[in-house]
Amino acid sequence: MAIGNQEFKDTLKLWASGVSVVTAQSEDEKLGMTATSFASVSMDPPQILVCLNETTETGAAILQNKKFAVNILTSEQQQVSNQFAGGSSMDERFKNVVWHKGELGVPVLDESLAIMECTVVHQFKAGTHWVVVGEIQHNQCNTGGPLLYFNSAYQQVAE
Repeated sequence: MAIGNQEFKDTLKLWASGVSVVTAQSEDEKLGMTATSFASVSMDPPQILVCLNETTETGAAILQNKKFAVNILTSEQQQVSNQFAGGSSMDERFKNVVWHKGELGVPVLDESLAIMECTVVHQFKAGTHWVVVGEIQHNQCNTGGPLLYFNSAYQQVAE
């Protein structure tokens, strides 16, 4: 028998992870959501994966349009993480955030530590989530420290 939801949450909060915002474009709206379920998959070809709840608008647009961006947040972007975490409209999420349409036509957050624009190469359902594998078509790297999440709180790398 599998463990319960609370036990699962209590265990996973002990995994330190970077914080990212996954962005996409629907026919008429820019979309984005905070995500910590992001990982590298392959060096050749360069692929990453994101895990997206099946009920999210952002995930639905990614599955339909087969394009997305992962924006790795800097230690200065805690407010951006909170803005994109939900509970607000997509317009409110992008308010006061510097962004532009990237090479693939999806919004990218200019002040992120790194940006990876991807095309979907695989997708499969796992429980309540879609696991989406994307091949990186364009990227941008900037300077700064990463925003981390550990034990239900934001953290920073010690200098």
